[in-house]
Amino acid sequence: MTLETIINKDIASLEKESPAVVDYLKQYGLQFHNKEQTLGTHLQLLTEETLEDMGIDHKQLLINLEGFIRQQEGSTIGEKYNVKSITLIGGHDKNGTPENITITLHAGTITSIVGPTGSGKSRLLGDIEWMAQADTPTGRKILVNGDVPDVELRFSLEHKLVAQLSQNMNFVIDATAEEFITMHAESRMVQNTKKIVADIIRQANLLAGEGFDGDTPLTSLSGGQSRALMIADTAFLSTSPVVLIDEIENAGIDQKNALQLLVKKEKIVLMATHDPILALMAEQRLVIKNGGIHKIITTSEQEKLNLEELERIDNKILSLRNRLRNGEIIDNIE
Repeated sequence: MTLETIINKDIASLEKESPAVVDYLKQYGLQFHNKEQTLGTHLQLLTEETLEDMGIDHKQLLINLEGFIRQQEGSTIGEKYNVKSITLIGGHDKNGTPENITITLHAGTITSIVGPTGSGKSRLLGDIEWMAQADTPTGRKILVNGDVPDVELRFSLEHKLVAQLSQNMNFVIDATAEEFITMHAESRMVQNTKKIVADIIRQANLLAGEGFDGDTPLTSLSGGQSRALMIADTAFLSTSPVVLIDEIENAGIDQKNALQLLVKKEKIVLMATHDPILALMAEQRLVIKNGGIHKIITTSEQEKLNLEELERIDNKILSLRNRLRNGEIIDNIE
């Protein structure tokens, strides 16, 4: 569906074949009384006075309409390819040594990535995001739902496979938290925008631990608040089925609940971390060395038991930290 195709259709056909386009234009206050008239003709007949009342000129109206059509195409691709799993077929490391692995990551699961800085984490993400077909330096292949992805999915500008959440997030846009999330929600054409925005801000507050409201300027948010807002935004609004989180241990947020939120929203979560608690929260971990996947370790039952003890220790440290913040004397650690 292109802009040219749309504007050459009569209104009656558009109402049957592309009702979303008609509804979109009606938001500008347009009324379509002559259903036999093509959309292009109708737009050309708009007077300067009408366009002025609409607050837009003819050229910008067409640009906006084309953008809406592209967004519709992106949504259609996303619905067609409901990603439930991605399969990584190994290639080789920097020395050409074969990885000899095949691993499938399912929706609603967490996989941690561990290894030294510079070991190849970014390259692994790049292969997944690109949906590599042995055409990247690592020689890896990525399957989507068990199959080689179609060209329209692989090269779609609108439907991205991977959303990235970095530990370094700074806003420069002059908008409030509510305005920012509202813009994203409207661009996704979601239903009941106000409720979604309220849900995202409420969830972000639960993750951040330090409260803020919708009227808070983005530039006033702390690092933890910014990351909490983007994690909630990704969970509720992002169409990307795969989420990569980079060093969430330094994010200043409720890490466990952040991961549980993404899992609940059926995301495939890949988490690069040096934190043993976060690493053991994953079902499995990929050990990266020299640009390759060195091994895959499934979290064992003993490690899960160890995780409980590590969480107990971590909660004790958190309690001490809160006591310090409240000006208490740390005369005991019981």
